[in-house]
Amino acid sequence: MENKGKYYITTAIAYTSGKPHIGNVYEIVLADAIARYKRLVGYDVRFQTGTDEHGQKIEDKAKEANKTPQEYVDGVAEIIKQQFDGMNVSYDKFMRTTDPYHEKQVQKIFKKLYEQGDIYKSEYEGLYCKDCESFFTESQLIDGKCPDCGRAVEPAKEEAYFFKMSKYADRLMKHIEENPHFIQPESRKNEMVNNFIKPGLQDLCVSRTSFKWGIPVDFDPKHVVYVWIDALTNYITGLGFDLDGNHDELFKHYWPADVHLIGKDILRFHTIYWPIMLMALDIELPKQVFGHPWLLVGEGKMSKSKGNVIYADDLSRYFGVDAVRYIMLHEMPFAQDGTVTYELMIERINSDLANIFGNLVNRTISMTNKYFNGLVENTKCVGEFDEELIQVANDTVIHVDKKMDELKVADAIDEIITLLRRSNKYIDETTPWSLGKDEAQHDRLKTVLYNLLESIRIAAILMKPFLPETSEKILNQINTNKRDYESIQNFGQLESGIHVTDKPEILFARLDEKEILETIEAETVKPQVKVSKLPEITIDDFAKVEMVVGQVISCQKHPKADKLLVSQIDIGGEMRQIVSGIAQSYKPEDMVGKKVVVIINLKPANLRGVESQGMILAGATDKKIEVLNIQDLPLGTQVR
Repeated sequence: MENKGKYYITTAIAYTSGKPHIGNVYEIVLADAIARYKRLVGYDVRFQTGTDEHGQKIEDKAKEANKTPQEYVDGVAEIIKQQFDGMNVSYDKFMRTTDPYHEKQVQKIFKKLYEQGDIYKSEYEGLYCKDCESFFTESQLIDGKCPDCGRAVEPAKEEAYFFKMSKYADRLMKHIEENPHFIQPESRKNEMVNNFIKPGLQDLCVSRTSFKWGIPVDFDPKHVVYVWIDALTNYITGLGFDLDGNHDELFKHYWPADVHLIGKDILRFHTIYWPIMLMALDIELPKQVFGHPWLLVGEGKMSKSKGNVIYADDLSRYFGVDAVRYIMLHEMPFAQDGTVTYELMIERINSDLANIFGNLVNRTISMTNKYFNGLVENTKCVGEFDEELIQVANDTVIHVDKKMDELKVADAIDEIITLLRRSNKYIDETTPWSLGKDEAQHDRLKTVLYNLLESIRIAAILMKPFLPETSEKILNQINTNKRDYESIQNFGQLESGIHVTDKPEILFARLDEKEILETIEAETVKPQVKVSKLPEITIDDFAKVEMVVGQVISCQKHPKADKLLVSQIDIGGEMRQIVSGIAQSYKPEDMVGKKVVVIINLKPANLRGVESQGMILAGATDKKIEVLNIQDLPLGTQVR
């Protein structure tokens, strides 16, 4: 096959704050479909994704989990990778911003920008969103909240380095005007130009001092490089970019990127900040930044508080990987948010995949076995309706290619479904079951079945980027060696003389909506309001309980009770002996050194012959007890 040249596609790198939901994974599956299609038609493809692993939120979450930040991101990065791998994503590089090579290049880039006067030190005072790790002015807020995520912002003031965005604004505007496809879809371009560039670009904060989990500024170590220079440069460092000029061959071959595929919510960073950084470094700009819409569930954007978060691995258990890929790719309009529900997923699987696609394959192979013992033969006994089917099949190849060039993936899939619908109609028009009853019509029947198998083969090859496992199953059942893109340029390339499989596999079983929804309902944990089983108390009642921070100095088993431990606890210059029923979850040595919360005004009690002078706070289920653990507060601190 002719090599059409290189094609470098990237996704935004996933933030390692937790397990990604299907809205996050959708972007990776979309990029995978584009990458697979480009490979299919003859491009030398490089597909990169990965994880963004620095920042204040990560530092905070690691502390909450009692882990180092590196331990925390290692665990989350593996979870994210598992989600991508589970959806059969064919990336060439999984980039991590904690990779030592990346960190070193980021430091070099930051220093170069500083030395050439593009970065300067000042002080930032403004409103900060911890979740987005972004600063905003009062006028940029929406109803007093972060304009990107809708969460609360808080005043922040700290020394920081700033990038002179305005220095490159005119040059960026000129590039956008001269390259009309640089920002897509068109509506996204208009938003960036009218809302951000034309009103005037503010200098960008590119370092922080209020947290430590980041890449240190090597010439000013109390600063860490802020997220945008750190995260965005992964697109070049992942190819082996070297600021000193000793680039890896990958960078020389694949840069500039053909498309950065990103969510619409981070378009500003990729179409303004990133191009300006590249201009300052004298590096060629990517050819296109495509801001895809959001995949929404039910009534809106997914959030744990709404209880509508759906994960890709759960969906795959219910429906299968290819069916989930189909839903993600087919239900997303080109420039608008797409909304899915479980009911819609089931309907699409039953109609498009089980009925239109799967049933067509099954009955065509079954009829080939029934009438000709599985032998495929084109007797070229042309009849009515053949020409129209052949024309639709040939046109489908052309139409899919045009749609994919425009990144209109859902529309491309619709073109293939149209061919499958036309093939089903062809069965109704030619009535193979009637032809099979007449020996004189058997040559005609062979051609009808050949035309159907050839249409299925073409559809299966075109579906490879979207449903890779299903396409392979279909081509295996037909037993064809004609599986490349060149073989579908003209109808009729399926080999005569081959035999289809004698037992066609069910590709997509019809789903019972009631049964599936009941299964999902049973497995879904919904947010619930915890109702107390005890009478209400007033604040005055609660004030009677005195709790302080203490540290376990020694601990031993109770001499007469297997479930009890006896601890000696320093509560700030005073020792207390406390007996606790925690032995099922803790060994005595596990408790030594722990800082715990102790109720110290509880009336002493005698527990199996040992006095207990208070109580340690703990949570418990039937299987596990967990003591409330304090990290940094000094001994004796009151707990309220």
